[in-house]
Amino acid sequence: MEFSEFRAMNSDILLAAEGPQENVARGLGLARAFIAAAEARLTRFSDQSELAQLNRSAGTWFNASEELFDIVREARVFIDQRGGLFDPTVLDALENAGYDKSMDEIRAHGVASRRAPAKRVTHDFRAVQFDDAARAIWLPPGMRLDLGGIAKGWIAERAAQILAAYCDAGAVDAGGDLFAVGLPANDAAWRIALEDPRDSDNVLAVLRVGPGAVATSSVTKRRWQQGDRMQHHLIDPQRGTPAETDWLSVTVIAPHATVAEVFAKSLLIAGSFEAAEIAAHREDIAFIAVDGEGHLWGSSQAKEFLDVGFEYA
Repeated sequence: MEFSEFRAMNSDILLAAEGPQENVARGLGLARAFIAAAEARLTRFSDQSELAQLNRSAGTWFNASEELFDIVREARVFIDQRGGLFDPTVLDALENAGYDKSMDEIRAHGVASRRAPAKRVTHDFRAVQFDDAARAIWLPPGMRLDLGGIAKGWIAERAAQILAAYCDAGAVDAGGDLFAVGLPANDAAWRIALEDPRDSDNVLAVLRVGPGAVATSSVTKRRWQQGDRMQHHLIDPQRGTPAETDWLSVTVIAPHATVAEVFAKSLLIAGSFEAAEIAAHREDIAFIAVDGEGHLWGSSQAKEFLDVGFEYA
């Protein structure tokens, strides 16, 4: 297995592939170049990105690239399926919580204190319109999008598909959003470590998964101090503030990376009281959650992916 590691999307990226060395080297290079180009197009941390241009165009029609159009269109499909816990219009809330620059910059320089407005402004993502023929998007006036995790999952899956054309088996892990194609030689599954969100050096379990997606969302990875409050990046759309949940992380196994990513965040926000009900509407996903004591929770389907037996909390 050949590997390529680098930093992109404010995450540690790992590409893995096996096959003829010359082909694999080319595939790794093309996948890396795709990730860099997609990040530049879809980041909210650059005024020059296409996403920033779309946000500035709110109230008028915007002719989008195929990539941006597909992601926003897919996000619109998810909006009705997650119990109100997935909403890409939370950019204002993220900035009010201090997440107004990249995590790399926040870790280096901290955040500026910011007070949330007295009256929270909300937007209905269902009001977004699409013109398929012109490949155009219309955002209501004042609406701004943060594609964040769903874009990262989308990028990881497409980078893996690029890699697949040059290898016998490969995987792209974009900071917890993983998509795998094929299977490693002489093995019936990919082995994925289930990290302890309280201590990244500790592995709680090992997942054995086939081709497809695994995404993990956590409230312990992207955290920062804002004034006297500890904040994190996972916004509860119903409150407009960082989510209060009894779980520290959720890992979702699904056929596609956008599905795994969106559900991982939604189920983490929902916590133990609502997650099972939300997940029950999708037979194609399995999830495992970790609580503050390191206990595992999850769906019955997830047990088949674990390397050793265990009992849920």
